[in-house]
Amino acid sequence: MDLPYFMPTPLDLSHVLTEQINSASVDFDTLSTEQMLAVINSEDRKVAEAVERELPRIAAAVDAIAAAMLEGGRLFYTGAGTSGRLGVLDASECPPTFNVSPDLVVGLIAGGEAALRSAIEGSEDSVTAGAADLLAAGFSAKDVLVGIAASGRTPYVLGAIDAANALGAVTVGLVCSPDSPISARVKIPIEPLAGPEVITGSTRLKSGTATKLVLNMLSSGAMIRLGYVYSNLMVNVQPRNEKLVDRAQRIIMAVTGFNRERAAVLLNDSGRNVRTAIVMGKLGLSRAEAEQKLDACRGRLREAIG
Repeated sequence: MDLPYFMPTPLDLSHVLTEQINSASVDFDTLSTEQMLAVINSEDRKVAEAVERELPRIAAAVDAIAAAMLEGGRLFYTGAGTSGRLGVLDASECPPTFNVSPDLVVGLIAGGEAALRSAIEGSEDSVTAGAADLLAAGFSAKDVLVGIAASGRTPYVLGAIDAANALGAVTVGLVCSPDSPISARVKIPIEPLAGPEVITGSTRLKSGTATKLVLNMLSSGAMIRLGYVYSNLMVNVQPRNEKLVDRAQRIIMAVTGFNRERAAVLLNDSGRNVRTAIVMGKLGLSRAEAEQKLDACRGRLREAIG
């Protein structure tokens, strides 16, 4: 355990929102199953409203991430436990969804890959490990760091944030408790406050849901700003299985108006690149010409097809 973020007296987190007792679920174990689920459902409704209140700060983070990526920067998530797993999950879904490099969005979790499947709780208490893992992953001043911690005080995350701040990088905090050390240290604090958990301290519940909703917005919003989505279509999808080939063909059909057979030919002729296939079909270009057109527009399909 690193000492800088710990007092010599025993730790007391009773003031942290995510550690407080939820009055709605007192005597939870005495309720019928349906009553119990009704309480959970009622509490879950608060999550979307909590995220809605944070939209201005989420938007600021999305714009910062997109601006960094345009200049060759990357997005890093760091967290421990549920928070870390959600960050790694979001990062891992960006390559198949948007056809971007696996290195563009990086998820770091306290305890490493083993912590994805098994709880390694003590790993979150190391400030130095948080900084070391971030720097070992190649984080630089042009990147953006999102530190995720429901409580807002995880030492592993604080260490990474301090290291990123020292480099002058943009730092974002995603926490579910107000007035936290993480929010005080980052440039863009995001605080979806959905209240205490129905099972006291179990932040995989409302806090985890709020975190997932915000992460969806951060990565998807940045990719939309970068032009990886046309209208509401996943035009950068990688058609690597039958389901995704079907989706790719339907996207080409939706944008070009062509039938399934023509869309299939375009997809194959484009080297299975949906954006290239659409430009070929809409503008009557060869694959090489379509690729050149997209390159000139920095990959933005809407600009390429006018």
